[in-house]
Amino acid sequence: MKCDVCESEATVFLTQIINGQMTTVNLCDTCSKAKGVTDETGFGLAEAFLSQAPAPISAETACPECGFTAAQLKKIGRMGCPECYHTFRDGLDGLLKSMHKGTRHVGKVPHQIVTQNAIAGNLGLLREELASAVRDERYEDAARLKSEIESLQSSHPSHA
Repeated sequence: MKCDVCESEATVFLTQIINGQMTTVNLCDTCSKAKGVTDETGFGLAEAFLSQAPAPISAETACPECGFTAAQLKKIGRMGCPECYHTFRDGLDGLLKSMHKGTRHVGKVPHQIVTQNAIAGNLGLLREELASAVRDERYEDAARLKSEIESLQSSHPSHA
């Protein structure tokens, strides 16, 4: 397994559970020493990664909705409310990038969403082909395309 910071071979594996929220970090020997992992009493996963953020959040920064501070975020690694995501936005990219190796979700998508997107894409293509067939006066093709569109819409009423 690779280090979450530098891609070297990880030798230190940390799991931290705060209020039922589990966070895991894999570090190599060099990065674990640089982050102070050997000091069990003073180490926080979120704090370790927030210190790498390109635009660190000031400890005095507070959410206008709930009053949650950046210092609390660094300590427990969780947000106080939805507005906190806007308040601490500048420092979150670095935190997410170091914890998840990116800031864009590229994981699984629910099967139903994939199917709906495919149907919507097919309907869009068929409608474009229908418009082209009508514009070019290919009426037999237009009738076939219209029939395909109606068939697809009747089998998937949410796309009508």
